Amino acid sequence: MQTEKVIDHIVNWLKDYATKANMEGFVVGVSGGIDSAVTSSLCAKTGLRTLCVEMPIHQAPDQVTRARKHIEQLRKRFANVTDIEVNLTRVFEEFKSSVPVVKASPQLDLSLANTRARLRMSTLYYFAGLHRYLVAGTGNKVEDFGVGFYTKYGDGGVDLSPIADLLKSQVYELGKALQVPQSIIDAPPTDGLFGDSRSDEDQLGASYDELEWAMRMKDEGKTPEDFTGREKEAFSIFLRFNTVNQHKMLPIPVCNIPVGLL
Repeated sequence: MQTEKVIDHIVNWLKDYATKANMEGFVVGVSGGIDSAVTSSLCAKTGLRTLCVEMPIHQAPDQVTRARKHIEQLRKRFANVTDIEVNLTRVFEEFKSSVPVVKASPQLDLSLANTRARLRMSTLYYFAGLHRYLVAGTGNKVEDFGVGFYTKYGDGGVDLSPIADLLKSQVYELGKALQVPQSIIDAPPTDGLFGDSRSDEDQLGASYDELEWAMRMKDEGKTPEDFTGREKEAFSIFLRFNTVNQHKMLPIPVCNIPVGLL
């Protein structure tokens, strides 16, 4: 990959899109992970106003520390970068106290995790509306189009997606070129939505390297029967997520009414 040229291409694309949309800049949710660090860096390089928003909800201290370190170095390098922290823990707890929480439901943890992501999306759009900014998405190609590893109308609710055509390994490559702090590059990827230390790999059952490989194999028309051992297992994991999460990756279905019924 021609890293510097890719960076320039994305930065120009971001700037051109915002200019044509008559918007003033970008707002990015910064989590302490590589995807949000790269996205916020790319937005900063446009020279347009870039607001980095921290939105902790019972967040692990190391995630908060990494996010703050990244924002601090961005602000030193780019005069157009500002930041704000909105602690949503109390909002989240108030939500839980206002809805029936069925503790026996096996879907409770996932439903509450998705609620966290949707509270953050609403917060980003609050600032976007306030300042005439665009919400920049932080999803990469594997997450957005491979396994659908994001929350619909949560971190999937954005105005534009600058890194969604990049594999996770390519995002890391950009991160190094963009001077993302080493602590973020070294940290295990996590969505931070469960209030514990579980990583993306813990949730998915496969690493991003394995998922990237499986994505390529699917594009080549391979099936699980073409592999054995761990390769077969990783490929099957990818196919399972790719299948069950199609509802995230396909356009929202519209019920078309026959002309004769209207």
